[in-house]
Amino acid sequence: MLTREQVLEVLKDVEDPELRKSVVELDMVRNIQISPDNDVQLELVLTVPGCPLKTVIEERVVQALQERGARNVQVRFGAMTDEERAALAQRLRGERQAAGAGPAGGAPISPLLAKDSKTQFIAIASGKGGVGKSTITVNLAVALARAGYRVGVIDADIYGFSVPDMMGIEQRPTVIGDLILPVEKLGVKVMSMAFFVEDNRPVIWRGPMLGKMLRNFFSEIHWGELDYMLLDLPPGTGDVALDVHQLIPQSKEIIVTTPHLTAAFVAARAGGMAIQTNHEILGVVENMSWFECSHCGEKEYIFGTGGGQKLAEYLRTTLLAQIPIGAPQGPMLEEAPGIYPPSSPQAAIFDRLAAAVIEKTSSSVKQ
Repeated sequence: MLTREQVLEVLKDVEDPELRKSVVELDMVRNIQISPDNDVQLELVLTVPGCPLKTVIEERVVQALQERGARNVQVRFGAMTDEERAALAQRLRGERQAAGAGPAGGAPISPLLAKDSKTQFIAIASGKGGVGKSTITVNLAVALARAGYRVGVIDADIYGFSVPDMMGIEQRPTVIGDLILPVEKLGVKVMSMAFFVEDNRPVIWRGPMLGKMLRNFFSEIHWGELDYMLLDLPPGTGDVALDVHQLIPQSKEIIVTTPHLTAAFVAARAGGMAIQTNHEILGVVENMSWFECSHCGEKEYIFGTGGGQKLAEYLRTTLLAQIPIGAPQGPMLEEAPGIYPPSSPQAAIFDRLAAAVIEKTSSSVKQ
């Protein structure tokens, strides 16, 4: 027969999907009862009532105990009290401060921004809107996660946020005390202005407020440990792009364009800003490079050719990838309408793009 100690030992390997800590370490497992026939009943105390991932946690708990010999597992749910949540928030805040202490007497900074942080920041920039910058961001993020890396995305295009919609994210972030947990989908942690706007209303803010929100995405969000943080920048060289360059001087950049020579000419301004602020450009991604006929296989260059290569030469960098035109299809369409399924030609290109990014940053990132 299982003992209480054995149940707790087994559940040390079960993590809360949002906090990435053991449910035992978080003191979520309570009121364990075990029958002589190895039927187990227990209570799982969630961080907040109605936790959107409680089904995931329950499945992991049941599977772990049944693999250890439990015949039946019954899970009841409860929620932490306000005092318990406050204590947990204080503990998480303490861990963040220990990992990324600020200057003496000053406010702590995010561990991701600490000098010894191993997180690689990659800003996805473009000279103009409509070139597919967000498509590149989310699909590169998913490809990096598919390769086994811990990935976050900040939807820094605060006026034109679209990442949650493209990834099929409908839930809001969980709030514990004054800490916010990013929403995770397809192995990628996401934070966006979209989570704080009702009914797709426009954001009418001036530059200083935009910069403050960007800083809050680091100071108030519990990201945990990340290998890569991708930032989907607004198009152009405005306030948010400048704030990113100042806040994250170690950030590298990928410049997105279409094959059209005028689009590449405009994108050169975004690349020029990166160069002027001493940011390394990893390379150029050319989106909408061609359309391939599904019947005859012939390629049609609807937006012309050569823009990506010309931009790469102008910026003295590499053309990392050319992405053909084609909307995501298949069973993932309803779950994540902007993500190409792993079996698609576009996903294969994004996997190669991820491999190129990994190679260029391999000195700082380890699996």
